[in-house]
Amino acid sequence: MQDVFMKRVIVGLSGGVDSSVAAYLLKAQGYEVIGLFMKNWHDDSVTISDECPWLEDSNDAMLVADKLGIPFQTVDLSKQYKERIVDYMFKEYEKGRTPNPDVLCNREIKFDVFMDIALELGADYVATGHYCRKGTIEKNGKDIHQLLAGVDSNKDQSYFLCQLSQNQLAKALFPIGELTKPEVREIAKAQNLITAEKKDSQGLCFIGKVRLPEFLQQKLKPKAGNIVEVSDTFKAYNQTIPQFDSKENKLEYLAQKPEYTILDGKVVGQHQGAHYFTKGQRKGLAVGGTKEPLFVIDTDVNENIIYTGQGKDHPGLYRHVLYVTNDELHWVREDLAMVDGETMTVQARIRYRQTLEAATLHKVSSGMYVEFDNKQSAITEGQFVAWYLKDELVGSGVIS
Repeated sequence: MQDVFMKRVIVGLSGGVDSSVAAYLLKAQGYEVIGLFMKNWHDDSVTISDECPWLEDSNDAMLVADKLGIPFQTVDLSKQYKERIVDYMFKEYEKGRTPNPDVLCNREIKFDVFMDIALELGADYVATGHYCRKGTIEKNGKDIHQLLAGVDSNKDQSYFLCQLSQNQLAKALFPIGELTKPEVREIAKAQNLITAEKKDSQGLCFIGKVRLPEFLQQKLKPKAGNIVEVSDTFKAYNQTIPQFDSKENKLEYLAQKPEYTILDGKVVGQHQGAHYFTKGQRKGLAVGGTKEPLFVIDTDVNENIIYTGQGKDHPGLYRHVLYVTNDELHWVREDLAMVDGETMTVQARIRYRQTLEAATLHKVSSGMYVEFDNKQSAITEGQFVAWYLKDELVGSGVIS
């Protein structure tokens, strides 16, 4: 273990059990620990206020700090949060993409703005209550930091940190990554921490539970449009794959999603704005009378149409190739970055709770194709694909 003697760690205390136990463990290991609560949001009109308001959370964080005998303060990052996360989310939804605010919050807020504040306070490290681990190896005389999956496969949160850089990882600590959730709760109980039995927060990173449609309606006005049901016999699903003169051309073809028009199905209902919906979504369509439930297979924000299909096996939901542009491609392990023409066999996921799936990365001049062995449901533009070698997350990108 590294020499902890009087190393200063700033813990992002969120008022939850995970960060509380992270702070306790660091103190027990001999670090000088300071707790900092991030206030990221003011607008209570769109939060479901009796579920996890920031005031209650900051109060719990303060009580934990008091119990552990560590200094505590609150920092207001709502201006940066609005600029870097909220405004970005609105822009992405307007384009018809579905952003992941939690991944961005880690890259832009916790390990950037928050980290800068921590370093100004003389911190050697920043710690969070994420279920993931950090490894450090030496390569060509240089330290290289690894982002490893948490031991608790049920709670592994490495995906949310898929955009971190070597500089950010160098200063990061994840004290609970070797523990399971039940073990974390046991420690909190044994230490009489007020957060021991507290439910895990849902919703946007550090905002609390937000009603997403109301949240989006602040900027994106409701606008009635058609819900179209596309049959599973739609011609595009049964086309024979043409012969291609190169693997890249074939991948480009397979990465294309079907293009729909209103004439490719039947109008089955109305919605209040295509940008409120995302691929794979089932709730909120309010269309009855179908044999199987309808799922969103695509949205067209320009024409304001939602395309749907019956059942979770509808072919409109499935593809096995996706594309990431160069400017949205990120390597946590910069030393493993691929050059054009290279391929790499990996395990990958396109959403947080998904089990890892076998895939091959193909680096091309304009970006990268991720080719899965099995077809994936609801590959969604704007979300992150992350790839792993064994239990190490080595890179990620925004699905385009």
